Amino acid sequence: MVNTTAGVKCGGGGAALPLSTLNHVSLVCRSLSTSLTFYRDFLGFVSVRRPGSFDFDGAWLFNYGIGIHLLQAEDPESMPPKKKEINPKDNHISFTCESMEAVQRRLKEMGVRYVQRRVEEGGVYVDQIFFHDPDGFMIEICTCDKLPVVPLDAAAAHSIFDGRSPPPVACKRPVVKQPSATKLGSIAAAGCVGEVIVVDATNGAISAAAGAMS
Repeated sequence: MVNTTAGVKCGGGGAALPLSTLNHVSLVCRSLSTSLTFYRDFLGFVSVRRPGSFDFDGAWLFNYGIGIHLLQAEDPESMPPKKKEINPKDNHISFTCESMEAVQRRLKEMGVRYVQRRVEEGGVYVDQIFFHDPDGFMIEICTCDKLPVVPLDAAAAHSIFDGRSPPPVACKRPVVKQPSATKLGSIAAAGCVGEVIVVDATNGAISAAAGAMS
């Protein structure tokens, strides 16, 4: 059913939609099998049952409290070219993790090309790693849970925290001290960019090669 009434006007003090949680992110992919392998075997999502009434190819996955719905493109050749530049300001989905070192080590092992950033806010340092999925959609792994959620509006604080006090910083790890310029230089010299990942859709394996994924 399509709603043909006038578009919704943002702002103006109107009541917000009665939403509850974020359910899933839907992504159109050139190769369903390639993307399925990437999100399942590399990012750790689990395949779940998808409605059998759908008359188009796709796959549903779930983990970390969120779903990933993959849709096979009807005409892959008509999709926009894959993005080669990894731009942290581009559209992306972000995940927190227990160990950035383990993530970085795994990315290097699998030959995934990535970009690394560090952000400082009030003495707290947040680490970020950005890379592309097989279709050029950007994924971020970060320690953003080190930063407390601070609403800019007192009324908004009441709505998002359900009348309770804002939660403390979720991350229990100690705040990382800012590295010296020498150490940052050594990190850059070591190289934050590895090979490009190639997902073999024929056998479901992920292997490092000199091909281009992003």
